[in-house]
Amino acid sequence: IFRKKKHYDWDDMEGHAFEQFCADLLRRRGFKDVKVTKGSGDFGIDILAERDGISYGIQCKNYTLPIGVKAVQEVYAGRDYYDCMVGAVLTNQYFTTPAVEAAKKLKILLWDRGYLESMMEE
Repeated sequence: IFRKKKHYDWDDMEGHAFEQFCADLLRRRGFKDVKVTKGSGDFGIDILAERDGISYGIQCKNYTLPIGVKAVQEVYAGRDYYDCMVGAVLTNQYFTTPAVEAAKKLKILLWDRGYLESMMEE
């Protein structure tokens, strides 16, 4: 069962726990067939999910600093590897300006701390 987490709890989670937390949150937000990938060798995708007939490849980043371009590049590659229609980076942080610019160019969704908080509140 999903247990509501306080915002600051995210920052204390280890990588895999954060991925599981995000997967549970996506399920609650109406995503179907939510699967956490195996970890190493996941080609930059931590969660595979589907909503409204659209397939998503999502990378979760639980960091203490803003997320840079590398995460965007990894999702871009992973989206194609898993044949997903949409790629997204979901994080407890925010994104650097170069990451935002790269995401626009590569058509990758950036779901930052504010987005994560809004998902919790809905």
